[in-house]
Amino acid sequence: MAYEPEVITRTYDLVIHNAHVFDGHKVHTGLRDVAINGGEIAAVSAEPLSGTKEVDAAESWVMPGLIDTHLHFYDVRAVSDPESMRAFEENELPGRLDLFLQHGVTTIKSVGDPTGGILETRAKIAAGALRGPRLLATGCGITVRDGHPASTIFSGNAWARARFTGEIDSVQQMRDLVHHLADRKVDAIKLLSEGACASHGSPKYVWHNAAFPDPVELVRLPLDFLRAGIETGHERGLKVTVHTAQQDAAREALEAGADGLEHGVTVEPITDHALIDLMLERDIVYTPTLWIHDAIHPDARGNVKKVADAGVRIALGSDTFCGPGRFGANTLAEAELMVAAGMTPIQSLVAATSGAARQCVRPDLGTVAPGKRADLIMLAADPTQDIGNLRELGMTILNGEIVVDRRHKG
Repeated sequence: MAYEPEVITRTYDLVIHNAHVFDGHKVHTGLRDVAINGGEIAAVSAEPLSGTKEVDAAESWVMPGLIDTHLHFYDVRAVSDPESMRAFEENELPGRLDLFLQHGVTTIKSVGDPTGGILETRAKIAAGALRGPRLLATGCGITVRDGHPASTIFSGNAWARARFTGEIDSVQQMRDLVHHLADRKVDAIKLLSEGACASHGSPKYVWHNAAFPDPVELVRLPLDFLRAGIETGHERGLKVTVHTAQQDAAREALEAGADGLEHGVTVEPITDHALIDLMLERDIVYTPTLWIHDAIHPDARGNVKKVADAGVRIALGSDTFCGPGRFGANTLAEAELMVAAGMTPIQSLVAATSGAARQCVRPDLGTVAPGKRADLIMLAADPTQDIGNLRELGMTILNGEIVVDRRHKG
């Protein structure tokens, strides 16, 4: 490949030398130099480049920073009034944000946190007042009155319930809430299909979660509510994803125009091949969240393999929440579980980078290429052969700045 002389002779802010590169789609042949100017990738070259600051990768692997598209950041158990909310934000939030960077996660998407709190946190990170990964947010998740998670996770916490969830009773309330969230500049809209609506004629679904003791019987969100939320989100230029668990709910969401499925089909095997055809026809994104569902829903893995083998787009989303595991580490576990389900390491890496960026409508992320944001990680071993090598983190670069450097540790 021929390179413009200017690319080779100019001096960049930061150059990583002698790296194997997985660019978010494929592996580059041979070693590369990756150049960064400001917060952007400026060049990826087989020829040596010069930088004001230079890092020798010594044949380590460079790839896009990981993107986790489905998590719940605020502690649903600890936040129950204004005082506990402030305590969480002051004492717990900074350390938990840093955990993502320590595991190579450079972008996270919150899909059901208190709208005011999570948007303020997003603003502080963007302004540099708070150290953490790039944060995208839907604000509260929208559900029907007494639906999930209002009547499940938040059944005993009325204060948090009113802030983490948006409960609606009518089509107009759905439209009004989506407009309100759009006015507050959320990054996307999340609807929850399972909701308690006795007038809806769909089969009942019993919600189970190993972290909570009691099952709760639910019925799906009414179809007119679902359509109204999706239509209004699209009117405001926002992607709308829908929390589903069953095949019928997934089909209903897609036919209503959803852009993606959160969890997809977990409580039963996918037997409706027309559902997979519909996913392909609508070019939707399937977010499996195996970290939370693999242990409690035995069909979840097989369903991931079915949709992956069919060519459905998949995005990594762990469904991490405060409690089991650790922020960041759960994201790595999700990538490993996707491989355990039958995806290849490269398919899992695509889901965690360029595929996740697509789900988030952030074409500037998830790819190592000129003009993209310089969110990168360096790994000591090849993750395209062994997904477990995501745990061999040597460096995290966020927006062009080295924020984690373990190369000389120990």
